[in-house]
Amino acid sequence: MAERKINSTNYLNQAYLEEKCPLNELLFLLSKRWITDILFCIEEGNGRFSGIREELEHISDQVLADRLKLLEGSGFVNRELFFEVPPRVQYSLTERGRELCMQLEMLCHFAEGRNAEMESTGTEKNLAEVK
Repeated sequence: MAERKINSTNYLNQAYLEEKCPLNELLFLLSKRWITDILFCIEEGNGRFSGIREELEHISDQVLADRLKLLEGSGFVNRELFFEVPPRVQYSLTERGRELCMQLEMLCHFAEGRNAEMESTGTEKNLAEVK
């Protein structure tokens, strides 16, 4: 993945927001495509790279590897290497990762309730459509 230029306005704005509130850093991580899906796959016991790739059939190997590194670097996922033939890697959630998944599940329930409420009132605007 291409790195952002450290003197770009986008980078400087993101750095400012991350320093201002830790939630901004977490939201930036969670906003990356596939992050939450990968967390939920691992939470459900699917800790092998190939298993996650099969479950998330449209994710590329490069993106999956990048997202797993981000999650490991952020302390949400453990990576355990087994020295076997062939070598095997197993991913699991850390305590912090399990706590995050619980919070994300509550957000999912909130979003489902919000969507149901909007459908019942006839205002079916998707958050992505709101400008």
